[in-house]
Amino acid sequence: MKPETAAKKLGVLLDATPDDFRASPVTRDELAAMQADPPEWLATLRREGPHPRGVVAAKLGVSNSGLARAGITDPLTTAEIKALLEAPPAWLVEERARQAGVRAEKRRIAERDAERAARGDEGRGGGGGGAGV
Repeated sequence: MKPETAAKKLGVLLDATPDDFRASPVTRDELAAMQADPPEWLATLRREGPHPRGVVAAKLGVSNSGLARAGITDPLTTAEIKALLEAPPAWLVEERARQAGVRAEKRRIAERDAERAARGDEGRGGGGGGAGV
């Protein structure tokens, strides 16, 4: 697979990986070996960053869109993420609240759908436009 794909699967920024990693394709076996027993450079990248956008969003408890709304376009290191969490700016507080609302709404919809599924066909109207007989 392409180095870009392997970096995504490993949860690291391609630009932060060693030159030899970026220079050649990665086999599935090599990827599995790196996941099972990460080389030192991979362990350091995962621990210290810089982290890709999805990892930054997850660590901050916001969405990728939330990062974009806040103007966060560059990768962040673990230290930068910790600093934001220790003294959250207004945008982070707002985005975390927004994300919590989204999660609550998803839970509500899942519970509603589970309740409907448990009831089976009961409560389903004949909305097909037929004679209703």
